[in-house]
Amino acid sequence: MRRRDLLSLSAALGLAPGALQASTPAGGSAAPGQAIRTHALSLLGEPALPADFTHFPWVNPAAPKGGEIALTALGSFDSFNQFVLRGTAAVGLGLLYDTLLKESADEASTEYPYLAQWIDLPADRMGISFELNPAARWHDGRPVTAADVVFTFNTLRTHGRPFYRSYWADVTEVVAESERRVTFRFRNTENRELGLILGQMPVLPAHWWQGRDFARPLLDIPLGSGPYRLERFEAGRSLVYRRAPDWWARDIPSMKGTQNFDVQRYEYFRDTTVALEAFKAGQIDFRTENVARDWATAYDFPAARRGLVKRDEIRHELPTGMQAFAVNLRRPLFQDARVRQALNQVFDFEWMNANLFFGAYARTNSFFSNSELASSGLPTGAELAVLERFRGRVPAEVFTEEFKLPVTDGSGNNREGLRRALALLQAAGWRVQDRRLVNARNQRFEFEILLQGPTFERIALPYVQALERLGMSVRVRTVDPAQYQTRIDNFDFDMTVDVIGQSLSPGNEQRDFWTCAKANENGSQNVAGICDPAIDEMVELVVNAPDREQLIARTRALDRVLLWNHFVIPQWHNRTFRVAFWDKFGRPERNPRYGLGLDSWWVDAARERALADARRTL
Repeated sequence: MRRRDLLSLSAALGLAPGALQASTPAGGSAAPGQAIRTHALSLLGEPALPADFTHFPWVNPAAPKGGEIALTALGSFDSFNQFVLRGTAAVGLGLLYDTLLKESADEASTEYPYLAQWIDLPADRMGISFELNPAARWHDGRPVTAADVVFTFNTLRTHGRPFYRSYWADVTEVVAESERRVTFRFRNTENRELGLILGQMPVLPAHWWQGRDFARPLLDIPLGSGPYRLERFEAGRSLVYRRAPDWWARDIPSMKGTQNFDVQRYEYFRDTTVALEAFKAGQIDFRTENVARDWATAYDFPAARRGLVKRDEIRHELPTGMQAFAVNLRRPLFQDARVRQALNQVFDFEWMNANLFFGAYARTNSFFSNSELASSGLPTGAELAVLERFRGRVPAEVFTEEFKLPVTDGSGNNREGLRRALALLQAAGWRVQDRRLVNARNQRFEFEILLQGPTFERIALPYVQALERLGMSVRVRTVDPAQYQTRIDNFDFDMTVDVIGQSLSPGNEQRDFWTCAKANENGSQNVAGICDPAIDEMVELVVNAPDREQLIARTRALDRVLLWNHFVIPQWHNRTFRVAFWDKFGRPERNPRYGLGLDSWWVDAARERALADARRTL
């Protein structure tokens, strides 16, 4: 599933007998062969909350409403249509829309009612129906209808980003059966998560989009049904979202105690350095810190020393996915796996972690890191049985060697890695001549690393120095976020930094990451351009895994094959959210296991007054 495991189905949609995890309404039941009506769906077990739950357990249901939170964004924007490739979408637009179901940030693979108050699972396992809440309203007062759901699905799949076409590829039809009931029909019963990933869909108003070209960017303030309205904006610079006081979902159980700020304001900055200074100056209230050096050294300023600015490291249980230097396999330069392996040999993580990151990170050695889905050791059991189908079509090392990334002593003198890299390059037909790495046609090994901001330059430049010791010519080019996104969408790069988020329940989104169909479709998430028929087949095995045990085995097998192809140079991950904030907020006693939970924070009026008084003396 997308980003993290949001959704699930079970036997009613094709899992093994006895695996059904959908709850029936309180006091209800379902005989074999009958349709099931449920309030929640879970992949990994019975939903923790009953049909009559009043609020999520980590929130404060009595959290006060009011106040403002100021947040940062980087770059610029020129569109309020985040669903298409064209334009640079503004941040925060998700606040305008409601989805059919609401994920629980405290349970893996579990969702509860939101726009849909009931879910019906048919006996033939060939679809799913959602019954909309009769209270759901657009901000103009009109009801949210099944026709809006149909419009949204068809429009996103036809005109939206390529992701939607692959994500919902196995839906054959969507029908509005009444004003409040919408049914999706499926191609088969094998795609176990399909019904629930539809619950992620933000529903759009068909009447507002009538007469507008959905495929184009726009700066008309969109109509939504969500907790906030876009009150005002300055193009490319700032946005102000104001809480809708008559929001229809304010007191439904999955939303109670959340969306507590009256105003969420976003200020745009060109780079992270300026954004950090704006936070120190009190122009920004809350930030997550992604730069280990800044976390270690940049928060020693008067307000922090006086306790007016707080910092916290919040542990989470989210899979950390893969952050890596990704090569563009569409370039002939990177099509030999020995070349890609050589690029891995000279990346000195241990030196970087000690000298640049203050020891804050762990090396990422799986595309599904920080989860039970990550491969390790040698394949055995069910995983080996999956891989046996592909023997001779995947790297032989998959069966005989444990995948391990090179480890250095951290001194910065990675001579062994350079030797191994040079041997691999020579085997691939490259040689050093006059301190230049060239091929048989005397063409030099040269490429560009494309970055979207200066923060990563301090990582890329030491890597470039190591590559140049092999005789390569490597340039680093930093562009603004809008230009960067355009070039990535069009695959106009040699190497870049790619972040491939994963969930506890991988599924349909894997098609967009790894398959041939997406390798040359502009805007897809297959940034590297991976195209291998064996990997395509493995992705379908993951999508159609019949139960959790097989999902784990198939995902580990896919992970192992991706790793041994050396498509990326893995970087690092962190298992905490690093947050800094001015001391004006209240927050629940604990955080959910799988999220930051900022939407359940609130402005504490007493703290805000005390902070205002203290800041006058700074």
